Amino acid sequence: MMKRVRISFAFLLIAIGVFYLAIEFFPGLRELAYGKETWPVQIIALGLIFALTSILTWMPSFFIPASILAGLGGLLYWQNSTGNWASWSYAWTLIPGFSGFGLLLFGLLARKRSAYISGMWNLFSSVILFGIFASVFGKLEFAAKLWPVGLILLGFIVIVSGIRRKKKATE
Repeated sequence: MMKRVRISFAFLLIAIGVFYLAIEFFPGLRELAYGKETWPVQIIALGLIFALTSILTWMPSFFIPASILAGLGGLLYWQNSTGNWASWSYAWTLIPGFSGFGLLLFGLLARKRSAYISGMWNLFSSVILFGIFASVFGKLEFAAKLWPVGLILLGFIVIVSGIRRKKKATE
């Protein structure tokens, strides 16, 4: 296991180094990476490098930082393109969802049910928080309709899981 971790880390360092070296030698790539409108592409690319490392070295846990980096990069790209930097007042709630997506992928690929379930909960809580904060701070109408539905679903999930636990305890 330790050998695979070391190889994965080495591959990651090499891939990041190659990426930044390519930026220095190719003007088009340099403009894409450091351009006024496209600088978040670097963050997305780092996320993709982590994902590629995860696939090539079969280290599914690398999907967690990959999804966080790619998600943050995508969010920053959108904010930079639209100029809507005030959306940080509610967009930060997507970060648990990014990590949840990585946990979900890790759980599926590593066949770890607990990671898969944790990822689902992170995604679900992220959506609810996004709905609450976006409706309050962003005045987004769709978000005002989203988070109450999420709370209703959460209530049903709590009831069903309580019934299932009670059944298992009696068996």
